[in-house]
Amino acid sequence: MFRSGIRWLHGAYGCLVICVLSGCGGLPDAGPSASDISEQSTGDLQSRYVFADLTPEIADLTRQGAADGFARRFGDHRMSAEPVIGVGDAVAVTIWEASAGGLFSAPMLSDKVSAGSNSAMIPEQIVGRDGGITVPYAGRIHVAGYTTRAVQGVIEKALDGKAIQPQVLVNVTRPLSNTVSVGGEVATGARVPLSVGGDRLMDVIDAAGGVRAPVNETFVELSRGATTTRMPLSRVIADPRENIYLRPGDVVTLVRDPQTFIAYGATGRNAEIPFDADGVNLAQALSKAGGLLDERADPKGVFIFRYESERIVRAVRPDSSLVNRGGATPVVYRLDLRNPDSFFVEQKFQIRSRDLIYVSNAPMTEVSKVMQIIGGGLGTAGSAASIATAASTVK
Repeated sequence: MFRSGIRWLHGAYGCLVICVLSGCGGLPDAGPSASDISEQSTGDLQSRYVFADLTPEIADLTRQGAADGFARRFGDHRMSAEPVIGVGDAVAVTIWEASAGGLFSAPMLSDKVSAGSNSAMIPEQIVGRDGGITVPYAGRIHVAGYTTRAVQGVIEKALDGKAIQPQVLVNVTRPLSNTVSVGGEVATGARVPLSVGGDRLMDVIDAAGGVRAPVNETFVELSRGATTTRMPLSRVIADPRENIYLRPGDVVTLVRDPQTFIAYGATGRNAEIPFDADGVNLAQALSKAGGLLDERADPKGVFIFRYESERIVRAVRPDSSLVNRGGATPVVYRLDLRNPDSFFVEQKFQIRSRDLIYVSNAPMTEVSKVMQIIGGGLGTAGSAASIATAASTVK
């Protein structure tokens, strides 16, 4: 009876070994193998991503393929035109006359003596929705859309023949229509008035008290009309062309967005890892992730999963039918670290926030798992045989 049980145990164990050796796919694993990822990208309907081997050309292409900047999106790099008065602005008007005794000057006490000033200041007024203000003896004056110099001439003409050689000075005391709204991660969010000389993006941010968050984690969103563009603050600082002149009505929002990537698979550290810098390349990212595990990693199985713009995907794979027109397309880049040239490529390839870096297991890792299972099985079988032998001896 015991001998038949041992024979049954050895037979079952043999079946287990055959099953394990015939298909390692059933073994527990952290993710797909390098061959699984590359084979599933060969054009069948099951593939939903574009696959490409990482080359120096692709590294340069993706580096240049950052989101459109302010200079490219808004185009006009010149300072704004001279500010004009707008609805909601506060306007003060001062009127001088050439001599006393006029509409806006004190009466004459004698032929040579005046009782006071030859000028008068009209109290501050808010430009109404009709675009006008009221000036005594001149009536309703339309000022919206005109410069202060032009309005001065209009008032002087309206008072001609009523006042004594009138001279007018128009001053916008609160130029609400000629401001930029700044909010988000700034010290003091505010409406910042634009100067006559023109103000660039960084000038306005500084006027609002500067940024509160680290520069490498701060993004600038600029809204002008129906168009909104976002880009890193560090890029605005590094590239003077992106520090564009702002226009009245622009909205600037500073957003804090910590830059991170995810390391997964046969790396020393599986985690979401912050950049902690202005940017990191693939070599730095792998170092932050603890490098490749010697006993597990497949050096030809380093993959970067990300979403790319239509322009980049068409440059990488012009014939791909998976390109998402007008949107982002999932792309998988592969790097073969067995090739010494790849160490230069990984220094050129810039990691983006939310990228996923995956290192697959080496094929020998699966064999090692099988051997562990076999070793465990042999130990179990040996223990069972020992028990059976001992029981037979006792009997």
